[in-house]
Amino acid sequence: MVLLLYTSLIILYILSVFFDAAFLHYIVGIAAFLTLLTAAFRAKGLYFYSGLLFFLIGSVLFIMQDLPWYHFFLYFDSMLGVMALFLVLPFLNSIIRTGHYDTNLNILLRRNVQGFEKLYRRSFLVSHVLGLFLNVATIPLLKNTLHHTLKQFPREKAQAFLSQSLLRGYALCLSWSPMEVMVITSLDITGKTYIEIVLVMLMLVLLFTAADYTISFFKYRTFGLHIADSLQKKSNVTRKLLQMGGMLLLFVCLASIFQHYFQTGYLLSVVIVIIPISLLWACLIKKQRRYLKITIPHWKERTRGLSNYFFMFLSAGLFVNMLSESHTLSFLQDMFYSVSHQTLFFYVLIGLYFFVTSLVGFHPLVSITLLGELLKPSLPDASSISLTIVLITCSLATVMYSPFNLSVSILSDLLRINPFKIVRWNLPFALLYMSVSIFIAYTIGLLL
Repeated sequence: MVLLLYTSLIILYILSVFFDAAFLHYIVGIAAFLTLLTAAFRAKGLYFYSGLLFFLIGSVLFIMQDLPWYHFFLYFDSMLGVMALFLVLPFLNSIIRTGHYDTNLNILLRRNVQGFEKLYRRSFLVSHVLGLFLNVATIPLLKNTLHHTLKQFPREKAQAFLSQSLLRGYALCLSWSPMEVMVITSLDITGKTYIEIVLVMLMLVLLFTAADYTISFFKYRTFGLHIADSLQKKSNVTRKLLQMGGMLLLFVCLASIFQHYFQTGYLLSVVIVIIPISLLWACLIKKQRRYLKITIPHWKERTRGLSNYFFMFLSAGLFVNMLSESHTLSFLQDMFYSVSHQTLFFYVLIGLYFFVTSLVGFHPLVSITLLGELLKPSLPDASSISLTIVLITCSLATVMYSPFNLSVSILSDLLRINPFKIVRWNLPFALLYMSVSIFIAYTIGLLL
């Protein structure tokens, strides 16, 4: 029942994008409302309470607008693209396990490692590469891989090691990932293409990777490390990395071509391209049967586990749409618009917005969707490559430190520590990343 309902909603949503018919939008809205009600009984914890709050506020704002009751169903669609991405991502995740890419990267992680500073760089690198394909599933995978080795460290230092190497590598990989929803949403807000920003994002990632490597060298160089010789075995890691890089390049090209010809926005282009690319990849490595055998159960399991997200994000969609419709936050729109011509201050204000919302409990996806509404009056003058860079870096910096972000929550649970410890360990680096990125984006804007 849940599988059918969630999948049907996303299929109807995609059809409504290509066939702009009023009756179809109402059908999507009714399906979204039924999905929200179903997910409400399965949602738990922060997702349930956040979703409930968003739904109640959105409903009150709707009632205050004195609109026809049936218009209520038209205000749930702003987050459906994000949920479509969540629904299809398991098809890409499964190819990593099918081709044993994760196994080979784990061999790379521990082979010929003679010191903790080198282990830090390896764990950062593997977290970065795997994060492109496995997303947040990378964190428990690498934590389990490193757990035994880090017993040679004092407990708190081992926890800090994991929180810094895994979360920083993961956050930086998301900053240039063509499949990351924050990147996609930023591109949709500013109307830019992935090709326009990827080189700048890669340069920023290289800069901060080098910075983190340097910091780790001085922090961990005095600690010895011993890994059993049995781990020093050869592997076809290089070939696997080349395959992953080649398929990622093909993915970007196809998504960009689809976006250009169908004008659907980058998010929907990514959603539509993921499944064909994954099937093609399985065929090229000649593991179609194994891929399907792994993918179908994995997709079913992940889809059933989306109730938290469906409830919170559909409710957030109503909340954001009604805030826009009711002009409740017009003072914030006016504030952003009033400083939009003072470019550097405008970017700093955006960074401050993400910093505050990440610490008061807003999921970054909700924050950036709401910000998209707040920036609408400013976009005709302010929309640029520089603004896209600021949106991406400031929203994704929260992956390293926000106690309400899924990545921090998962790692704190695995380490059995208070998530605010991770905030303390990663916040200085995250603020540095945001500040330097804002300055570089501002400089690029002056040069272009």
